[in-house]
Amino acid sequence: MLDISTYKIAQIILMARELDRAEGELRGFLKNLTEEEAVSLVAVMWIGRDTFGPDELEDAKQTAREEASSPTADYLLGTPHLSDHLENGLEALGLSASDDEDDLVRGG
Repeated sequence: MLDISTYKIAQIILMARELDRAEGELRGFLKNLTEEEAVSLVAVMWIGRDTFGPDELEDAKQTAREEASSPTADYLLGTPHLSDHLENGLEALGLSASDDEDDLVRGG
């Protein structure tokens, strides 16, 4: 089970796509996540880049918790293709942020 909403992940995906102009906003957003939200977010990203399989979500979360050695924002912003990995991770888990992304783009 994820401890972060697909809506929050959709916000992160959209900001990551516009990193050149939204990095400060994204850093602030990531800094305000709870520890459990950050752990789930990293796990989704790892699943999206095939470090873990979708059936290994709990293992990915445990590893993220144990190996956190730098701020989540620094770690994630240093990851190439972050938005793609997050979308792929959600898809692998049978989830989607597409509707949330559409709502955010429309200003909803």
